Amino acid sequence: MTHSNPEFDGSRGFDSSGLVRANFSPRTLFNNIMTGVAFILAAMAVIPLFAVLIYVTFQGISSISPSVFVELPPPPMVEGGGFGNAILGTITMVGIGALISVPFGVMASIYLTEFSTGKISRWVRFATNILSGVPSIIAGVFAYAAVVLTFTRFGWGSYSPIAGGIALSVLMLPIIVRTTDEALQLVPKDVRQASVGLGATKFQTVWGVVLPAAVPAIVTGTTLAVARAAGETAPLLFTALFSQFWPQFWPPQAFLQPTASLAVLVYNFAIVPFKNQQQLAWAASLILVLLVLITSIITRYVTSRKA
Repeated sequence: MTHSNPEFDGSRGFDSSGLVRANFSPRTLFNNIMTGVAFILAAMAVIPLFAVLIYVTFQGISSISPSVFVELPPPPMVEGGGFGNAILGTITMVGIGALISVPFGVMASIYLTEFSTGKISRWVRFATNILSGVPSIIAGVFAYAAVVLTFTRFGWGSYSPIAGGIALSVLMLPIIVRTTDEALQLVPKDVRQASVGLGATKFQTVWGVVLPAAVPAIVTGTTLAVARAAGETAPLLFTALFSQFWPQFWPPQAFLQPTASLAVLVYNFAIVPFKNQQQLAWAASLILVLLVLITSIITRYVTSRKA
């Protein structure tokens, strides 16, 4: 079937705007080639992620049972046991870190974006970028010197979940500051000007207009910070150490004791020659990955509903 238009060329097509587009022009071919290259590279970047997830799932799924969530770590060559104390300890220390880093990080970002001068904001952002690249073991050494040794000097104990939470907050803070800062900057200036034009003060504009608009991005950044903190091992080796027992929250003196965590349990059990503890380390690795995944899914769902 031939086209009635004598000027029609089979090598040319029409886009949605009605403009003629050459299907085999150099620019179209280059665009298609680069699109294919980008897709291939994106797939190659995802392959290691799926490889890790599949391998951890394959190694750890056989050791997952209800008992691992309610029992304590077993001694060598003893079947059974679990890591319920490590799950509780991880949630406790990550929660302490979030309680410290989220308010400070959000308030610092609000000051940077809405109230600070250009010179101050540039220096603070530069310091935040430097802090985000500091190795996690440095945060552990800092918390050990600032918290553990101080507690020991005053007779309040030594290693504790408080020290572990403070170490994790140091790692979480720059992530929260950077993501919140970028989220606030993405809020259009017209929104701020409209709020001020209606008679709102600067504080009312930030609190009632700018901050709610940036909440989804802020929550996403907080989730990333929590995910990083939950998998850190080195800071907790210096601050919370490890324990074979359940964390005690009362009286206060009992709370200032070494506390187990999933990351340290994986580290300790992965290097021992005992098969039962190695299998438990794989199971703990899988649970740690699932905790981060579930947290991310819930956060995405909540932020999408708010958006």
